[in-house]
Amino acid sequence: MLDVKDLQVYYRLSPALRGISIKVEEGELVVVIGANGAGKSTLIRTISGLHRPRRGNITFMGHSITKQSAHRIVGLGVVQVPEGRGVFPDMTTLENLEMGAYLCRNRKLLKERREKVYSIFPVLKDRKNQLAGTLSGGEQQMLAVGRGLMSGPKLLLLDEPSQGLAPLLVEHLAETIHTLHKEHSITILLVEQNARMALEIADRGYVLQTGQVVLQGKASELLADENVKQAYLGV
Repeated sequence: MLDVKDLQVYYRLSPALRGISIKVEEGELVVVIGANGAGKSTLIRTISGLHRPRRGNITFMGHSITKQSAHRIVGLGVVQVPEGRGVFPDMTTLENLEMGAYLCRNRKLLKERREKVYSIFPVLKDRKNQLAGTLSGGEQQMLAVGRGLMSGPKLLLLDEPSQGLAPLLVEHLAETIHTLHKEHSITILLVEQNARMALEIADRGYVLQTGQVVLQGKASELLADENVKQAYLGV
């Protein structure tokens, strides 16, 4: 489904990604882990069309999206839930959700997507008329994911969704991502600093270090890897 080959991205003269190659097959939940500054968010933003690579190619469903604009990439079904949630604080929960479906002109489909989001996150229906800026951190994260789902993603890109959440909320978030993947059949690329949580729910994983892939494999194998344990799992 997604094939990233030899991706190089620079911030001015400094390399952020140094020839990264990853794949996500349809139906997979793939995780990218690494320390702060490893290039995880840069990878997600480049796939989404928010950064332009100096070299390399990004293919989605057999077609190159390397030079496509961000809104066209969303239209193809590649949808990013950004780091830091990025909700519109002065708009209601419902208005935020509707912003996620700005490309959808089918009212029936829009209603179906909204009801699906409410079935996954019932609290968002209860808070539909509440300003997003007054929601709790956990509710804002639900809203950010729900807004992404309103776009009808074929591939959902989650950028550090556990950031700033309490441990109990992180556990709930992990369950939600697992449900989206298994019960709703959504293909997911998850970028996450909480390596244990991410690897426990993923099929495969990549480990980034200073803009390069240094390890890859099945999530269960990475969980058991001594280097991963020492560097990312606190073992």
